[in-house]
Amino acid sequence: MTQTFVYKVRDRGGKTVEGALDADSTALVASKLREMGYVPVSIAPKAGAGMRREIKIPFLSGRVKPADVAVMSRQFATMVDSGLTLLRSLAILGDQTENKALGAMINEARLDVERGSSLSAALARQPKAFSSLYVAMVRAGEIGGVLDSVLRQLATTVEKAVELRRKIKSAMAYPVAVLVLVLVILTAMLVFVVPQFKAIYAQLGGKLPYPTRVLMMVSSLTANYFPLLVIAGGIAAWLGRRAVKTPRGRAAWDAFRLKVPLFGKLIHKTALTRFSQTLAALLRAGVPILESLEITKDTVGNTRFTGAITDMQDGVRGGETIARRLSEHPIFPPMVVQMLAVGEETGAIDTMLEKVGEFYEQEVKAMVDALTSLLEPLLVVVLGSVVGSMVISLYLPLFDVIKLIH
Repeated sequence: MTQTFVYKVRDRGGKTVEGALDADSTALVASKLREMGYVPVSIAPKAGAGMRREIKIPFLSGRVKPADVAVMSRQFATMVDSGLTLLRSLAILGDQTENKALGAMINEARLDVERGSSLSAALARQPKAFSSLYVAMVRAGEIGGVLDSVLRQLATTVEKAVELRRKIKSAMAYPVAVLVLVLVILTAMLVFVVPQFKAIYAQLGGKLPYPTRVLMMVSSLTANYFPLLVIAGGIAAWLGRRAVKTPRGRAAWDAFRLKVPLFGKLIHKTALTRFSQTLAALLRAGVPILESLEITKDTVGNTRFTGAITDMQDGVRGGETIARRLSEHPIFPPMVVQMLAVGEETGAIDTMLEKVGEFYEQEVKAMVDALTSLLEPLLVVVLGSVVGSMVISLYLPLFDVIKLIH
């Protein structure tokens, strides 16, 4: 069990240094201190360390954001490239990483490496932070003896993935916020405002205009059955999520997303960017083609692309080229197929894929900017139309108020 040890050591200049480290035993602490260039003087368990309890918040504790992994990867690559040993680099990263959950995972990986495990195997035991793509590239770097260059490449790959995700979130944030605002305003008007007018019109008598009657009916249903409507909405959302998790439901949902006006093209180009950048990074790191396709299949995020990549794997096993099978799937534009065909002929598939990834990354950025500019006025019009329609429906009877009075 990991616990905290306090130590006293001497550095190369003979100066005494004190500190604390987390490890499984004093032997591991001593080994790590020697790796760091210190001479251990004394090592002892920290008093009361065994009684410490970490407070964990459900759904928040243990979360590791891709951005945290991207920063850590860049620091890791810099340390290894500077000549620091693997264990010392991991020790420094574990201590200085701001995300405590990620720091704990790095320390666990360091302990596994100290016990004789490879770095890739140690990282594979921490799947919440390190994906199969990450582990495969590290393993390729270890086998090829180029771990420092692979770590630099991996840092760039993770940073690109984080930036791509940030762009997509920025495109979706505004419409989602406006839609939530519309729902809140509609609910407030139906529950609190419309019933006030209903009481007034009931006293006046007469037949109300059709839009006003529909609005009154919807208001009555919302006000009287609001808790049931919320529960029904929650159940519908839960059933929808369950359905999407099934193979058939997931396939239908992914096909629908690609056909959504405006956003369908953005999702399509995002998937092409992930496919190109992930496969390029894996091939450049020296990961075998079939394993690279398998990992890419898990990261692309769309079942239509997953099916196409599975077909590519079958073709490669049968001796066919990637471009040959790629051309049979319309979700891959002709430009991608042609670039891959040239890459296979010249032996530079990774370079061509990287260029394709850069092209579609710029396309995604341009689409995000265009969508943001287009959606802002469009959603303002939608919000104004919805609220305006309700207000007009409420005031229609007032235009003919004389006829309503008996």
